[in-house]
Amino acid sequence: MRTSTLTVTLTALAAFLALGTGAHAYDGGPVADGGTISGTVVFDGAAPAPEKIAVTKDKPVCGEEKVSPALAVGADGGIANVVVRLTNISKGKPLEVPASNPVFDQKGCEYTPHVLLFPAGTTIDILNSDGILHNVHTTSEANTSFNQAQPKFKKKLQKTIEKPEMGIKVVCDAHGWMSAWWISQDHPYYALTDAKGAFSMGDVPAGDYDIEFWHETLGKHMDKVSVTAGGTATLTVKMAKK
Repeated sequence: MRTSTLTVTLTALAAFLALGTGAHAYDGGPVADGGTISGTVVFDGAAPAPEKIAVTKDKPVCGEEKVSPALAVGADGGIANVVVRLTNISKGKPLEVPASNPVFDQKGCEYTPHVLLFPAGTTIDILNSDGILHNVHTTSEANTSFNQAQPKFKKKLQKTIEKPEMGIKVVCDAHGWMSAWWISQDHPYYALTDAKGAFSMGDVPAGDYDIEFWHETLGKHMDKVSVTAGGTATLTVKMAKK
């Protein structure tokens, strides 16, 4: 009797949780008179000099020295590779898995791109353009981590990231200076700053939103933005070392 009651209770609880999860799922569809959010992320203060890293292995392919991609600040103070995303949007344009798989390359003993953004459920084409042994080692919480060697004869691996996650660290155990980040999302309102720190996202339904700025070394900055129908909201955000 107790076992039966417990089973019914757990079943009811699971159904309740599933209903609650569904109630907060992202709803994708046409957006009428959507607005745009654009802006720039700049470094607050004097930009640090780029960190240089000595190459200790496979120098004929890798070179003698690398510049760390962890903090790239342009001449005008713009910060590259800042992930910008809305954190409280539940309805808007559809989230679509790319028609062709995003490419994550290992070339010159560096990961390209350093930060890769994509919808959850996307398959990533992992290339080895160097013709030497590389290794792709991810550290993930929501998704399954993997650690896979990619020898020179294996030019392409494919991995599917099923769940949204901020973010997945990628390193090469064979070349300790190589690192990157994968960011998977459950809605399409995200962007990555370019070399000048600029970003833009369009077709945003009119409304008030929380917007997050994430950088691997500078942490998170939260802000608010109001979008009007057909309008453009412009932000300038400063980030500094903590």
